[in-house]
Amino acid sequence: MQLNLGGRKALVTGASKGIGRTIAIELAQEGVDVALTARSESDLNSAREEIAKRSKVKVKTLPLDLSKSASVDLLSRECSDVDILVNNAGAIPRGRIDEIDEARWREAWDLKVFGYINMTRTFYGIMKARGKGVIINIIGNGGERVDAGYICGAAGNASLMAFTRAIGGASHTDGIRVVGLNPGPVATERLVRRLQKESQDHFGTPDRWEESTRTLPFGRAANSGEIAAMVALLASDRSAYTTGTIVTIDGGIANGSLRI
Repeated sequence: MQLNLGGRKALVTGASKGIGRTIAIELAQEGVDVALTARSESDLNSAREEIAKRSKVKVKTLPLDLSKSASVDLLSRECSDVDILVNNAGAIPRGRIDEIDEARWREAWDLKVFGYINMTRTFYGIMKARGKGVIINIIGNGGERVDAGYICGAAGNASLMAFTRAIGGASHTDGIRVVGLNPGPVATERLVRRLQKESQDHFGTPDRWEESTRTLPFGRAANSGEIAAMVALLASDRSAYTTGTIVTIDGGIANGSLRI
């Protein structure tokens, strides 16, 4: 399938590793010039080098903390010509209500929830002035399959799902599409570390972590390439009538009986 994304420009947040890095690589392979932002400058440089080896596109890196409004303002000046915004920065910790104190809760939401909101508000205005653009929010199926053991993430993701649907339901009047993508378990470094810890707690060794994935749909976690491919499709004109909706890639977890 030809996506015809060549020559467009994208900004990907949380692009230094994991899903965000793979999304940036995928878009670059489609011919998209990419701007990458995350907190770690060294990881961003590594991502830039990897993209340069695979694709002949322009790559810009901006090490920033998107929980700070000043960082969003800087991005709006440095990346005012982007056609595609992918909000991906942020990781909300697991834990029950008595395990996540106010400071930790606010810190997590400042980066992911308010970070997505501030980035969308800013770049929506830029795109509206041009009469076109696509905003893709990488959220998470924790907002659909709510879990008391992930209370901060469940509430945050559900909020971002409503936010995405509300804006995307009206954005067509400005020539903009806003969509969300809800990954389930994805085999990133973050998931592996979590499963290694659980393996250590249960078996006394971190080396049996892969056993936990056997109960997942298809006997495995998703890979980040499966998420990135959907992002590229949603960003393209092949999805020109798609806005105000959430695409879930979790092997059916949100609609099944499996608990993770």
